Amino acid sequence: MARSGRVHLLTPPAAKAWQAMRASAAARQVRLIAVSAFRSFDHQLRLIQRKCASGMPVATVLETLAPPACSEHHTGRAMDIGTLGCAPASEAFADTAAFNWLQANASDFGFVMSYPRNNRYGYVYEPWHWCYMPA
Repeated sequence: MARSGRVHLLTPPAAKAWQAMRASAAARQVRLIAVSAFRSFDHQLRLIQRKCASGMPVATVLETLAPPACSEHHTGRAMDIGTLGCAPASEAFADTAAFNWLQANASDFGFVMSYPRNNRYGYVYEPWHWCYMPA
C-alpha cells in the first residue's frame, strides 16, 4: 500500500522486481514512489472521461492516455513512478535524481521506460511510466 493509502497492484513477478528496484534505489538514497500501477478498463475509461469533461479535446487526451483495453497499466506490469518533491506524472520527473537512477539501473530489474521522446506510439514523453519487461 502506498503512503496515500492506495493499493498499487502488479503481477507477482513485476511486484517482486519493483520491491527489489525500490530497495536498491533507497540504498543509494534515491526515493522511488509508486504513483499508479494496474488500472481496470473502467478506471481507464473514467480517467479519459474526466479529462474530456474538463474541456480537453479527445485527440489531446489520447496523446496522454491509452484507450481502454490498450493501456500497459491493464497488464499489471506498468507503473507510474514518482519521487518526493515532484508532482506525479510530470515531465519535471525527468530532472530528478530518481529518474537519473532509473535510467541507469531500471533495466537491471527488468523495467523499461515505455514512452521516451518521439516514441513510435505517438504518446507524449512520459519519463514516469515504466513497464516490467524481463528479457
